Amino acid sequence: MNGGFSMVHRSAINGENGIMRIRRSLDSDESAVSPVIATVLLLAITVLLTSIIVIMISGSINTAEKAPPIAEVSVTGLENGFQIVKFTDLNKHLDPDMVQFNIYHSEDLNQTGFKGFAGDADVYGRIGSVIAFHDKDAMYTVNEGDYFIINSTAAGTDDGMWIMRLYYQRSNSELSEIRLPAL
Repeated sequence: MNGGFSMVHRSAINGENGIMRIRRSLDSDESAVSPVIATVLLLAITVLLTSIIVIMISGSINTAEKAPPIAEVSVTGLENGFQIVKFTDLNKHLDPDMVQFNIYHSEDLNQTGFKGFAGDADVYGRIGSVIAFHDKDAMYTVNEGDYFIINSTAAGTDDGMWIMRLYYQRSNSELSEIRLPAL
């Protein structure tokens, strides 16, 4: 023996005394995997599969919705015919695709008028449109300092009888209701 583990195997082949001894050292067998490495690999695979299952399951579990956002807005009428509705205080960042606006005449019981979302392609960052939303920090979020610009001449909202309501669809809550000023 050369210091390693050796095996003795009996064979049916006739040799001296009818027994043939084969010696094989495991030190020279490079195809074997160390039990420590095998254990580590099995643990790594188990942890990986468990993580994948937890991630898949956690996405399907409905979590309780947190408190609805609280917003304060201000409105300003400019001499050039534009009305600015600005978020002056907002307790969390909101998804523009979930912030809905509704501008309607105060005497309209059906509240028809202008409807859309801050993230709509014809509203978000659109200069020159009838209603535009400007994201101050350009992070595609609605937060404090962001504002809507309403072209009151084109929209016909310059008589002081129009109301703008803002909703957050994710929490199904109203952010604000404000009367647009006469110009």
